[in-house]
Amino acid sequence: MKFSKKLAMAAVAALALVGTAACSNGGSNSSSSSSEKIPSKITKKTTVVFWNAMPGVQGSTLKQLTNEFEKKNPKINVKLENQGAYNDLQAKINSTLQSPNNLPTITQAYPGWLWNAAQNKMLVNMTPYINNKNVGWGSAKASGIRTELLDGAKIKGTQYGIPFNKSIETLTYNADMFKKYGIKKVPTTMEELKQVSETIYKKSNHKVVGAGFDSLSNYYTLGLKNEGINFSDKVNFSGAASKKVINYYADGIKKGYFRVAGSEHYLSGPFANEKVAMFIGTSAGEGFVKQGVGNKFTYDVAPRPGKYTMQQGTDIYMFNHATADQKAAAFKYIKFLVSKSSQLKWANATGYIPVNESVVTSSEYKNNKSTKLPAKLEDSMKHLYSVPVSKNSNAAYQQLNSIMQNILSAAQKGQNVNSQINAGKQKFDAAWKQ
Repeated sequence: MKFSKKLAMAAVAALALVGTAACSNGGSNSSSSSSEKIPSKITKKTTVVFWNAMPGVQGSTLKQLTNEFEKKNPKINVKLENQGAYNDLQAKINSTLQSPNNLPTITQAYPGWLWNAAQNKMLVNMTPYINNKNVGWGSAKASGIRTELLDGAKIKGTQYGIPFNKSIETLTYNADMFKKYGIKKVPTTMEELKQVSETIYKKSNHKVVGAGFDSLSNYYTLGLKNEGINFSDKVNFSGAASKKVINYYADGIKKGYFRVAGSEHYLSGPFANEKVAMFIGTSAGEGFVKQGVGNKFTYDVAPRPGKYTMQQGTDIYMFNHATADQKAAAFKYIKFLVSKSSQLKWANATGYIPVNESVVTSSEYKNNKSTKLPAKLEDSMKHLYSVPVSKNSNAAYQQLNSIMQNILSAAQKGQNVNSQINAGKQKFDAAWKQ
């Protein structure tokens, strides 16, 4: 998600639904709603509180969609409560989990945030709602949501979340610079990325860095996945496969053809200023690229080099304390947000990818000429990966950013990378055990 610093953190908005009535005591000890009758209609005024972290155009678009839903469902009032940035939302959820009756009905979140909530049976299993033909679709297939996105919203195999504001990593490149330096093919593999980066760096007399990766956590995680290794506590950070991934980036840093975002946080700025020829970052940040580049040169986007790309962004989760009416009303709202018409509006306005597959393949989306992504998205989503949800996987994933920064900083200074890898292994292993 390549937005501004504030926007990136905000991308993980919490969707919380709280009813007007006092929170029910029933169901607080069960994570499944299968034994609870799902109302076929909402017959009395019901309020849904939705915690979120959507700023700017995301927030205003969410408000527009919510107003549209309320007009179609006059018995349901959706109360949008913005909690600030991603980390603010995560902190608010964590602190409120101690007082479950103060939680919203639904919240935007990454699944890793809610591992303990799921273990403590505080979340609603969405499967009965998905399979209900009155408030849901009748089946997961009928929802139109891509399977990998649904799977990414599961915790220990249970469908607790419904994908909402999602993004993937893509390659953004300076098409004019490619012509200038005789680059005829956009890199599709990591080896090609290295070769093109070296060529541009040398032909520009070391004035232009070839490429960089915005998210070092994603870089490492996908690097391992492309080596056939899933992210887990079994990863040997100082092992041969791990060192291969690390040294690919570290060697490029040493030789000058790769760089990191560093204090600028995102490479869209250096890219717009023609200091870097291409970068790998979130698809949701194209609006910032477009604004920064202006009329200076022609940019384009392409699938991320390598087999896999990272799918990120938040899902919507429902808390168990809500009444039956609140849960049903909340799910009707979720269903509306991920419908084809809503996702088309959402994607075109915000830059997030549509979670509804029919939008991805639709001419209405692909023919949107305001940005480059819609025409390239289908090819960019062939192999999606997300950080597997397990105990402390979120903590270990987040720790990777500072670990990789230390390693690559050492590489840039000509210091011993292996000593930093060993230090990184200690931090990485500790994160899994905290």
